[in-house]
Amino acid sequence: MKLAILGGSFNPVHLGHLFLADAVLQALQYDRVVLIPAYRSPFKLAAREMESTSRDRMEMLAASIAGDPRLTVDDCEIKREGISYTVDTLKDIIRRYLPDGKPGLIIGDDLAGDFPQWHNSDEILALADIIIARRVHSGEIHCPFPNRQITNEVMEVSSAMVRERIGAGKDWRYLVPAAAKTIIEDRGLYGFVENGAAESGVTEQSPAGEIISRQTIIRVEAAARESLSPERFLHSRNTALMAWDLCSRFGLEPRLGYLAGIAHDLGKPLSEEMLLKLAKSDGREISKLEKKKPGLLHGRAAAVLLRERFGIHNRDVLEAVALHTEGGDDMGPLAKVVYIADKAEVSREKADPALRKRCYTDEDLDSIFFAVLDETVSWLRSKKLDLSEETFRLLEKMKGKNR
Repeated sequence: MKLAILGGSFNPVHLGHLFLADAVLQALQYDRVVLIPAYRSPFKLAAREMESTSRDRMEMLAASIAGDPRLTVDDCEIKREGISYTVDTLKDIIRRYLPDGKPGLIIGDDLAGDFPQWHNSDEILALADIIIARRVHSGEIHCPFPNRQITNEVMEVSSAMVRERIGAGKDWRYLVPAAAKTIIEDRGLYGFVENGAAESGVTEQSPAGEIISRQTIIRVEAAARESLSPERFLHSRNTALMAWDLCSRFGLEPRLGYLAGIAHDLGKPLSEEMLLKLAKSDGREISKLEKKKPGLLHGRAAAVLLRERFGIHNRDVLEAVALHTEGGDDMGPLAKVVYIADKAEVSREKADPALRKRCYTDEDLDSIFFAVLDETVSWLRSKKLDLSEETFRLLEKMKGKNR
């Protein structure tokens, strides 16, 4: 296998790093690029302490290249600790990976001029083919040592720029891979601030004390995207977005609304047999109507999947997902939000735009919920569809509140 090596601090990894690795693979026909985060780079001895741990940097790298077998991450320099010298890393990679021929060593044109002064540079030349990539210059670089140069486009992005923009509260999210962005936000790296307050390395706790991370939400969203039809997934994401908006408006945690919204239809693709099996495990009875029409159980089944597959135990989220179809007597605020969002989101062509508009006015949550519930029941009756006892009781209760 032909290997190339790209080292650096990756603090954090950004799109320029991955663009460069891809350019080398395309231009020089290497089979794989090994990304090696430094424990401490000899080129940055005077730099201030990194604002992320070696574990953070490793995880950002690994998450950013998921599913791409042309790239891999090696932690040899982090394991060695201390100052990382390239010659030692090359010997280690050659010994373990057994590449075909010399590995390629990718360096930026900003470092190429100083290469002769690197620690044991002559031995590096004997061990590896030097690949010079554009980081600063747009033309050919003349160097007094054998090298290959690629004519990649220069991306105006650096890790220092990303850190500075995060710390200053500027736009930065699409300068890094999506998976790295999630880790930065979840862990509050580089001074990341959300909603006016530093996250201090952890995500907000839900009212039940459970930490719901962005990584968890992304896992759930990926499962929804993979299992649902494109149209159903679009509905789920629009429900999540509207739930986020309504939570923000009514003083609830928006992230929980988004999670419940994106997950509420996870049970839709399941067989009737599986819906019944999952619903039986939530501790509630299965009504005659649900036995007759197991599809009504898809919300309850989705709540069980959230708990068992994704380890989510937040009571409000599970209630919102479970009750979004038929409702329930004692629905909490989050469950009402998700019920509204499911019925009124923008891809619901039959939803009354006037009703959707009311969701963003000064009306209180219960008034909006009653209006959406009443319209839903009217539609069910117009289609001569069965109305569950739970929905009927809920409607009568809300009528009493809104008289």
